[in-house]
Amino acid sequence: MSLHDEAVLVLKSYESGADAAQEELRLAYLDHLTLHPDGMWKACGAGHLTASALVIDPERGRVLLTLHRKLRMWLQMGGHCEPGDATPAGAALREATEESGIAGLTLLAGGPVTLDRHPIPAPCHWHLDVQYAALAPSGSTERISDESLDLRWFAYDEVSGVADSSVVRLVERTRAALAGVR
Repeated sequence: MSLHDEAVLVLKSYESGADAAQEELRLAYLDHLTLHPDGMWKACGAGHLTASALVIDPERGRVLLTLHRKLRMWLQMGGHCEPGDATPAGAALREATEESGIAGLTLLAGGPVTLDRHPIPAPCHWHLDVQYAALAPSGSTERISDESLDLRWFAYDEVSGVADSSVVRLVERTRAALAGVR
């Protein structure tokens, strides 16, 4: 099965709950993939799906954010899908591992935590981000990558002071998903 087909399956099964904005995004992502067979790839001028993961250490109540080299913003780990990615979850886990330097990350069960669409400069116009949460193994150590200016752990309540509303929303939804697992 292609990455495109896998993304369609993930989005069809994504539980947006009672969140009308998330349901609207889910349907927009599905429409995008229907209209754009190349909608998984950076070359798609109408926008493309990306995959990201919030690295979380629930034992210590903190998340690892990267100071993105190009955007100069504190963000979760993530980026473009690559031809070797079999699933959006696999792409998110690969990106989180590469950008955090942490081996042994595991995705929180249950699929994506949230969806986020944000504009990007031309020639492409949109990132349609499928966002997961990745659990850091106990005692793990991060290592900065070439894509980051910095990596830093932030307590849950510190995130709103350093990151934009999309990251704050991802932290909130991740915490809610964690609460549902326990």
